[in-house]
Amino acid sequence: MRDFQYDLICKGLAALSIDEKRAVQLYEYLQLLQKWNKPFNLTAIKKAEEMIPKHLMDSLSILTHLGGARRICDVGTGAGLPGIPLAVCCPETEFVLLDSNGKKTRFLHQARRHLNLNNVTIVEGRVEDFQPEEGFDAVLSRAFADLTRMVQVTQHLLKKNGVWLAMKSQTLETEKAALDPRIVLVDQRALLVPGLNEVRQLAVLKCAETTL
Repeated sequence: MRDFQYDLICKGLAALSIDEKRAVQLYEYLQLLQKWNKPFNLTAIKKAEEMIPKHLMDSLSILTHLGGARRICDVGTGAGLPGIPLAVCCPETEFVLLDSNGKKTRFLHQARRHLNLNNVTIVEGRVEDFQPEEGFDAVLSRAFADLTRMVQVTQHLLKKNGVWLAMKSQTLETEKAALDPRIVLVDQRALLVPGLNEVRQLAVLKCAETTL
């Protein structure tokens, strides 16, 4: 198991204070992502050495900011980012991975089976059409839409006092200025991603009435 890619994952986990025992599943997910990427066009990043910081560690950089959420919806999850790495490291948290792309959800089903992720449910469809029986503690987005659109199309997914967790880069300042005043920016955090020297931020949002 010990090879350069595995060691890079272990190094990143150590930097994020995540138990190294999670490295095996993350390594297996990385191998699946590489295998399926060419025929299914899952990500524009082709090299595993780049996928580790830009996908795996970037996803895990919000692990300590989930705020105790027990039920999370990852909208526009694509290849399962950030949902699958987070599900690997949070086995007691329920993750619903939502995407409208059939090829990507086929990959997600394969990854779920291979990694034995019993805390993951996969839903294929448009977010506007998804009507869960129970609301979510958090709606999570990494590359789905700008803040205004994310809030508009996912508000029905949140339970009372639920939050949006939006992973952003340099666009956050512009996007938050355009938010509806009924949406409150509860928190804004700079994210440190091992091996990645790029701006990464997390915006935590709530409906104004739920902050009273």
